[in-house]
Amino acid sequence: MDEQSESPPILTAFLSFTKLESASGILLLAATLIAMVVANSPLAYLYDALLDTTVAVQVGALSINKPLLLWVNDGLMAVFFFLIGLEVKREIMEGELSSFSQIVLPGMGALGGMVIPAAIYSWMNWSDPIALDGWAIPVATDIAFALALLSVFGSRVPTALKVFLLTLAIFDDLAAIIIIALFYSGDLSLSALFIGISALIIAIIMNKTGVTRTSSFILLGVVLWIAVLKSGVHATLAGVLIAFCIPMRDEKGTSPLRELEHNLHGPVAFAILPFFAFANAGLSLSGVSIESLTHPVTVGVVLGLFMGKPLGILVFVGLAVGLRFVQLPNNMNWMQLLGVAFACGIGFTMSLFIAGLAFEHGGGDYFSGDRLGILIGSILSALVGYVLLHVSLPKSAQND
Repeated sequence: MDEQSESPPILTAFLSFTKLESASGILLLAATLIAMVVANSPLAYLYDALLDTTVAVQVGALSINKPLLLWVNDGLMAVFFFLIGLEVKREIMEGELSSFSQIVLPGMGALGGMVIPAAIYSWMNWSDPIALDGWAIPVATDIAFALALLSVFGSRVPTALKVFLLTLAIFDDLAAIIIIALFYSGDLSLSALFIGISALIIAIIMNKTGVTRTSSFILLGVVLWIAVLKSGVHATLAGVLIAFCIPMRDEKGTSPLRELEHNLHGPVAFAILPFFAFANAGLSLSGVSIESLTHPVTVGVVLGLFMGKPLGILVFVGLAVGLRFVQLPNNMNWMQLLGVAFACGIGFTMSLFIAGLAFEHGGGDYFSGDRLGILIGSILSALVGYVLLHVSLPKSAQND
């Protein structure tokens, strides 16, 4: 009998998600390579023109007028964060975040994987206030790429290791949401904020009064997204907030949240994230020099992802185990944990997203340095993670 058929329902869902996200990782890699090739070819002007194309939507006095790149980063990524919100709520209500004992190990790993990379980047750029805005860039993990790397080893990977990575990624996503809300929001419009809060309150009341039709919540979510966009708070937060209002169960015992999550996984994994990668990864290498490679921003991102992530995860997990808060699962060893910790250094899509927020107001040179650092740090992390997992994983399939 195979691993998945022996797993309890929650692990079956995890493993199905792993397969989907692994395939998405391959597509992300293809989109990245295409963007890099186009941005460094005679077609670069078309690439730039596409992303700079103005897209406008207007209803009466209400208008949203943005370049295509910002529609991708503010609009499509709101759908991505909506899916994250659904996953987080499901895990809190019925999954891996529903008990304290289940979250200590990955929770400590996630904390270390955020604190140490941010500290390294900040130390490298302390004297430059503009560059310091990018401190959160190396704290992110690209779960699609990390799972794609893990999936290369198939059934050799213990289930405990997969669950550790997925749960850690959930904490990473939660941290990204909080960081965006606290540090990357603009000047507030109180009237738009009032409309957004009103829409959110209505959604909460609908949830408490037993409304289970997801289309009603999505309609309110659109209103909430527009209001948050106009308020100065980053619009992707609307996706998370409305996701928390989706009902977990209806009167028949079925789960509207799970159905919506299942329906969104495909479009997000195979359309939204690859298009985001294509739109944001097109780094022109024509101006790259020794100075670019040694710039504190580039070095800070590389060291944060490649060294800070694995060091932080290993030290904080080691601290939790040493203080006897938790134990490593029997079928998971420290070398495997280190391999996964390096895989978490693949920041890519989330790092690019935070970089865009950090330097969207006049920091173009820094943004180029960050993209270079993200690419180098993510590639190095993937290579070392692969080698460590290849050496440390059992040579035959796991049956745990």
